[in-house]
Amino acid sequence: MGAPTIDSRGALRGRVPEMAALERALAAARAGSSAVLVLRGEAGIGKTALLTYAAGKAAGFRTVAFAGIESEMELPYAGLHQLCAPVLDRLQRLPGPQRDALSVAFGLQDGEAPDRFLVGLAVLDLLASATGDRPLVCLVDDAQWLDDGSLQVLGFVARRLKAEPVALIFALREPGDGDARELAGLPELIVEPLSETDARALLASTVRTPLDPLVRDRIVAEAHGNPMALLQAPHALERAELAGGFGLPGTRPVLSCIETAFHERFRSLPRDSQRLLLTAAADPTGDVCLLWRAAGLQEIPGDSAAPPETAGLIEFGTKVRFHHPLVRSSIYRRTSAPDRRAAHRALAEATDPRLDPDRRAWHRAHAAARPDESIAVDLEHSADRARNRGGAAAEASFLRRAAELTPDPARRATRALAAAQTEIDASGAAEHAHNMLAAAESGPLDDLQRARLERLRARLVFSQLRSGDAPRLLLDAADRLAPLDTALARDTLLEAINAAIFAGRLSEGPGLREVAEAARTVSRPAGPPRMVDVLLDGMAGLIIDGHAASADALRRTLHAVRQEQSSATTKAADADRSWLWLALQLAPEPLTTELWDDDAWRELAAAATAAARGAGALAVLPMALTYQACFLVHAGELDTAAALIDEATAISEAVGGVPMMYTSLVLAAWRGHEFQARNLIDTTIEEVRSRGEGRVLSLAEYATAVLNNSLGRYDDALAAATRACQYEDLGFFGWSLTELIEAAARNGQPEAAASALDRLTERTRASGTEWALGAEACSRALLSDGEAADALYQQAIERLERCRTAVHLARAHLQYGEWLRRQNRRKESRAQLHPAYEVFRRIGADGFAERTRRELLATGETLRRRADGAVSELTSQEAQIAGLAKDGHTNAEIGAQLFISPRTVEWHLGNVFAKLGVSNRQQLHSALSPPNQ
Repeated sequence: MGAPTIDSRGALRGRVPEMAALERALAAARAGSSAVLVLRGEAGIGKTALLTYAAGKAAGFRTVAFAGIESEMELPYAGLHQLCAPVLDRLQRLPGPQRDALSVAFGLQDGEAPDRFLVGLAVLDLLASATGDRPLVCLVDDAQWLDDGSLQVLGFVARRLKAEPVALIFALREPGDGDARELAGLPELIVEPLSETDARALLASTVRTPLDPLVRDRIVAEAHGNPMALLQAPHALERAELAGGFGLPGTRPVLSCIETAFHERFRSLPRDSQRLLLTAAADPTGDVCLLWRAAGLQEIPGDSAAPPETAGLIEFGTKVRFHHPLVRSSIYRRTSAPDRRAAHRALAEATDPRLDPDRRAWHRAHAAARPDESIAVDLEHSADRARNRGGAAAEASFLRRAAELTPDPARRATRALAAAQTEIDASGAAEHAHNMLAAAESGPLDDLQRARLERLRARLVFSQLRSGDAPRLLLDAADRLAPLDTALARDTLLEAINAAIFAGRLSEGPGLREVAEAARTVSRPAGPPRMVDVLLDGMAGLIIDGHAASADALRRTLHAVRQEQSSATTKAADADRSWLWLALQLAPEPLTTELWDDDAWRELAAAATAAARGAGALAVLPMALTYQACFLVHAGELDTAAALIDEATAISEAVGGVPMMYTSLVLAAWRGHEFQARNLIDTTIEEVRSRGEGRVLSLAEYATAVLNNSLGRYDDALAAATRACQYEDLGFFGWSLTELIEAAARNGQPEAAASALDRLTERTRASGTEWALGAEACSRALLSDGEAADALYQQAIERLERCRTAVHLARAHLQYGEWLRRQNRRKESRAQLHPAYEVFRRIGADGFAERTRRELLATGETLRRRADGAVSELTSQEAQIAGLAKDGHTNAEIGAQLFISPRTVEWHLGNVFAKLGVSNRQQLHSALSPPNQ
């Protein structure tokens, strides 16, 4: 920003609170803890000066400072490379998968596109390793101009820093040119405008000529407390206007005024100096050698560097450094297009095509005044490499530009289709995808290409909205594809089934059965059956033929899915991501739960999480964690399920995704904390109605039924379960029936309970698993009397004891104990109620625990309170880390699994030890084991 903003004591004028916040962040890092701070404010408000202040106060720190560059936003991991370049000498110390991921991201080696979580974990460990002898401060200016990959990784790292002596400070323009949602939710400080008193003092310190009071007042008023406007506005005014006040009042906004001031300095330079600065502004690398090669190609003499340095616009050292990002933008944006193209052309020629072909292709693209096939081809080739480095988003940016520069209409349409598909795969690129689809549609397309375009439009609708209209759009696309590309048509039909499952009762077009019937009209393509075909046929059979007729086929499908997923897990790094997503979406939940197969559910959910972790699969890891968490809820491991949900939420937030709320609803219901559960259910219902996700409405009603049954409010439970069963949602409809049966039986409505039991029996008998038959026996016992009821409860308990669904076994003990007490068999009742109470108390199912406690008291039992408060004080992440440490995992292994650094694991374990009153890992086993009654 410049010296005039700093007073004689070295302090920024009017920035005492901001300086204090920066000093607190540095102090935390000095003390061995981490600190993250996001400075937000308009352009010129003083963020860069505050970063400079922080750098000056970081004595004894290792300091890394860099800025986002607008022209580099499309280059994957460009910003991250600036951050890591000073510490890349530690790259070889990273674990192999992390080292390889970061090396591919930075173009140091070839390979498949690295997952951003592996890259994030590598950067986290790299920064932690750089703090061995002194703390580290990372200063990131103009974060709104960082590329998406760098922003996502830095957001991930910022949320995972805990015990590392690292201060990570961002400066972000607000409002920004970029979204920067990846930094949302981090500790932030709004840099406010200067007070009028400070603004006047700052202006007086920089104007050395007589200043008309009216002009002074106008400058202060129009600057609105913006320091850079106060410093630069006088340079944009004529001397007569400053002294005499004869100029017309300015109407330009602050940012324009600042850029104008910089640009006026730029225009006062000799022509060759202007060309040199423009070339430097067009190059995001700051490479001095590259700049001078490009300057030589333009015949710019070496002495052209002196005038802009003297003018205070730029420094030529080991790197080219503009004095402020707005200097670069004012030069680049306000220079004519032909001059900009000339600079890019020279930079392209000066860039070694062997060492940096992608940046050379990008400069060639910016140098193009008209479509050029050779440039489009280069961009297309670079797109493949960009995907390996930065994933689908990076590939999409190159393909999009390639389409724009393609002269042949037919080829342009083909490239636009490819770009649109990649934009959709990249997620969150709706505007670009729409533009590319429009470009493709304007060109000559054959029938297959038009069908593909229709499919992409339908996929885009579903990915953006998950609306009830998506099944119809996908089904229409499949109809057009069927005579042209059978495999792609069946892929689209499986997506349509998925969309129909999501839409549920809110579907605005074809229902699930109609989509399944359409799937049966498209035969499998020739060759070995693909997993997509196996899944599609299995799901269609279940939907059309029902449970009894399709049970054997479903079991074969589930067996094939388990084999395929097992194979994918063993080769996680090479796993087919699209297959993994489909398996997660369609196998662990609908197939396993419709078959009541708890063993398959456990295996598939764990394997899917392991495969997603191993591959670092960005899109599917939160989904895998959520599905595994759902199984763990039914298995009675509520704390571990909560930890997985927290992890999935943190990952989704780190990449700007929408957290999956399904398992959170189920977990909240089983925990029985009424206020929290109802608040979550109500909030979720409001959100999903607007999106058209009818399936979640049913799940919310199921959760409401569980909650009310646990609290003994059977009339409310019956109403919620009835609403849940109005639509047959795959995956949990059977669970809703069991809630309806108990609520109706307790509420004196045996007819409603009997009808629900008939529907449940159709499913459980077709399945034949211990879980299914145990659930049926328990529900049937609720509607029986005398010896029949006694035998059914015992049968339910015997079957459920052979399952992994601990909450359902505990609930069977509770229901049997309640029935026994009403038969005046109190001693036998207590024998059933005690194990139920123990399980519910231990796992934290407080609603059912309280219902069981009341029943025990009614038998005359006196209950002793347990001293288990220390364990309950652990956070969900602390509980997960403690459990992994108890099982013998090292800090490094725990960190790799949870995407945190080993030092952060150590810090969490310190908190765990303090809360549990232990001093080492060996004592964790006894501390975490439930005490004997």
